[in-house]
Amino acid sequence: MSDCQVLVVGGGPAGMMAGYLFARAGVRTMVLEKHGDFLRDFRGDTVHPSTLDLFDELGLLDHLLQRPHDRVAELSAVVRGRTFKVADFSHLPGRGRFIAMMPQWEFLDFLSCEAKRLPAFSLAMETEATGLIEEHGRVCGVIAKNGRTIRAGLTIAADGRGSVLRKAADLPLRDLGAPIDVLWFRLPKQRETKNETAGFIDGGHMVVLIDRGDYWQCARVIGKGEFDAVKRKGLDCFRADVRATAPMVGDAIDELHDWDEVKLLTVALDRLDRWHRPGLLAIGDAAHAMSPVGGVGINLAVQDAVAAANILAGPIAAGEEADGLLERVRARRAFPVKAIQSLQRAIHHNVIGAARADRISRAPLLLRALNGIAPLRRIPARIIGLGLRREHIRSPKA
Repeated sequence: MSDCQVLVVGGGPAGMMAGYLFARAGVRTMVLEKHGDFLRDFRGDTVHPSTLDLFDELGLLDHLLQRPHDRVAELSAVVRGRTFKVADFSHLPGRGRFIAMMPQWEFLDFLSCEAKRLPAFSLAMETEATGLIEEHGRVCGVIAKNGRTIRAGLTIAADGRGSVLRKAADLPLRDLGAPIDVLWFRLPKQRETKNETAGFIDGGHMVVLIDRGDYWQCARVIGKGEFDAVKRKGLDCFRADVRATAPMVGDAIDELHDWDEVKLLTVALDRLDRWHRPGLLAIGDAAHAMSPVGGVGINLAVQDAVAAANILAGPIAAGEEADGLLERVRARRAFPVKAIQSLQRAIHHNVIGAARADRISRAPLLLRALNGIAPLRRIPARIIGLGLRREHIRSPKA
């Protein structure tokens, strides 16, 4: 006998959104999260208009936006000291005409609170899945680290880019290669009336400053595997490079006192060629790890969850077998994943690669055109903000 109809492994954006939507459809759903809370720093927190519009369709947007967040209505880049406007979200359809810079723990806590209102939902914290239960070639649930076995009609692997379940299921992974890593750190700042999130390119370095109100969430781009070399040059050199590239940080850079305050994000860019096995479906980072370029990861993960619920929740709620429908989820989401990853690879090599090699002596023509012709800024706003083949809520409500 199954403990639930759908078991979601991983309490990140894909997992929590899937858990909410399946339970909303009346499907008995359990989400497993290996940590005791959602408080992990330097996780994706750029909630794009496509995601905001989904919450509006669910009638939850106003409630979501009561959580702490900052609004980014336009994006800009600073190349050798000159600012260029890149994207303007104010003309997008719907109410989501900005990026909500919301700490991911707030986003996930909001989703968990809403899901707990649903009778069909349950959440097991501090429960780490370490293996699969398989019978007659079909996945029937998971084995947890604490020895607990949890059986389910369908198991959804949403356990991130290092997915244990993906590996256990031997799903074929295609590594696309990522030539960069990112160093994350915080610097204090004064709160401004306008969000000043921007990217900076100068002197062979690239730094992104995410305005989080009273602090900068900073990202310095480095070459793949170069963190040890950066540390050998010393913290003084690191601070000087950041200040020279992004002068906006000012004296706040002196508040960076120790390498322990700098966190390494090992960037991965990969995707599964097949997202499923009988009884198992992978979504989000478990199906396709994205580069931090564009901050699209959390939003693609949410779109995966919506697509999965749109295709599967109704039939499962009706007591139907879902295995024959799993490929439809991959087929639905494959195009936007491949397209965005291709765009990220191009940016890795043609923009970030050129910046790190100090081959950018002036802003590219496209950047100058976007800055000079305001209506053009609506195009990158649509690509970044709404994505490709965006999803809408089609899953039933019990």
